[in-house]
Amino acid sequence: MGNENRQYYDLDVWKEARKLVSVIYDLSRLFPDEEKYALTSQIRRAAISVPSNIAEGIGRQHTTERIQYMYISRGSLYEIETQLFLALDQNYIVQQDLDTSITQITSCKKLIQGYINYLKK
Repeated sequence: MGNENRQYYDLDVWKEARKLVSVIYDLSRLFPDEEKYALTSQIRRAAISVPSNIAEGIGRQHTTERIQYMYISRGSLYEIETQLFLALDQNYIVQQDLDTSITQITSCKKLIQGYINYLKK
């Protein structure tokens, strides 16, 4: 991943997480109005937490703290994934929407794990 002095917004892991937020916002606009304060709000908060925790982790002084925030971001990805399956179950999205979102989530998971591995070296 390179130089420790890089800004968080230069990191591919953060850029991909930021893209995921856009994917989730676009998709959650399809949810019914009655989900505004339930699933829509929940999935958006989870999506926002991914790049936010990456950024916060980068801002931490110690590597162990950075790694912990990467784990929190990764956990949020699993939360989003589950919420997407629930949205599919409720017919708020179609399989293609789920597949597209899972592809972006998988990309984020791989980059976060790669960054964790880098930090552990």
